[in-house]
Amino acid sequence: MRILLWHVHGAWTDSFVRGRHEYLLPALPDGGPWGMGRAGRNWPDSVREVSLDAVDPDSIDAVVLQRPEEIDVLAQALGRRPGKELPAVYLEHNTPKGGVPNSVHPLADQDAIPVVHVTHFNELFWDNGAAPTLVIEHGIPDPGHLYTGEVAELAAVVNEPVRRGRVTGTDLLHRFAAAAPLQMFGMGGVGLGEATGLPASRLRIRGDLPTAQLHQELARCRVYIHPLRWTSLGLALLEAMQLGMPVVVLGTTEAARAVPPEAGAISTSVDELVDSAAQLVNDPEEARRRGGVARRVALERYGLQAFLQSWDGLLGELAPRSRRGRILIPSQEGKSQ
Repeated sequence: MRILLWHVHGAWTDSFVRGRHEYLLPALPDGGPWGMGRAGRNWPDSVREVSLDAVDPDSIDAVVLQRPEEIDVLAQALGRRPGKELPAVYLEHNTPKGGVPNSVHPLADQDAIPVVHVTHFNELFWDNGAAPTLVIEHGIPDPGHLYTGEVAELAAVVNEPVRRGRVTGTDLLHRFAAAAPLQMFGMGGVGLGEATGLPASRLRIRGDLPTAQLHQELARCRVYIHPLRWTSLGLALLEAMQLGMPVVVLGTTEAARAVPPEAGAISTSVDELVDSAAQLVNDPEEARRRGGVARRVALERYGLQAFLQSWDGLLGELAPRSRRGRILIPSQEGKSQ
């Protein structure tokens, strides 16, 4: 199949484009949110950058929408309206914002485009209205069992922790740093020391590292912490688990389903989590044992092949059935329409 999608969420796209299809990514000379293309990613040759205005709409088997505005953009550029004249699904990466749990999804007032949620929590908390929905959980490439835990410190991957504040649990970091020094990875970490009041001896800002280097550096740390209050799930958490790291996780959103206590610790009590982090830092063997549990769970539930097979099933049904005016959603997850 030839699938058109924008490069919106790099980590999710990294998994999606490892399937057996041809993937067309709109690209613009100056990049930006509407034209990132490959953005220098080491993706298969089946991922092609295209000029949206030059795409033949008859050559597209399906579109994966990720922003409401994409519907009108595609209708104008291709002369075909997604969901009516062009097979389409809408991928929802995010938890609702604002009036939770009464947030109405942007596609709730239509039934032609199915909404695919990346977690069961997302599907539960969005008001999806008339839209057919299903859940296709995350799947990620296995980075390998790289964990050494040789550095008796905590690690976390959080993007924009200063700007996002309480959403990412930035206000909790000083409590975790009391258990052990903390290494913070991810974009937008400038000013985090000032925001948290933590000295350099308790907080190291590592920045946004290339994926392979990030995995190596994470795996050297004794324990991974996941302090986010409100997020869909966090692919970095799943990567840490597959690396074999023990994880200490705020028990909110989909993490409550994704992480068993035996993989480290999960709770809504920050005091309990801080105590668990300190215990694991001081007990390397127990940290390694719990990291082994984390890896087994993550490989079983969030492996790449199951993810790709689920998408193949949906896309394979979508294109031929939509031409007959009917979309059938596989019934093993979510609702059939």
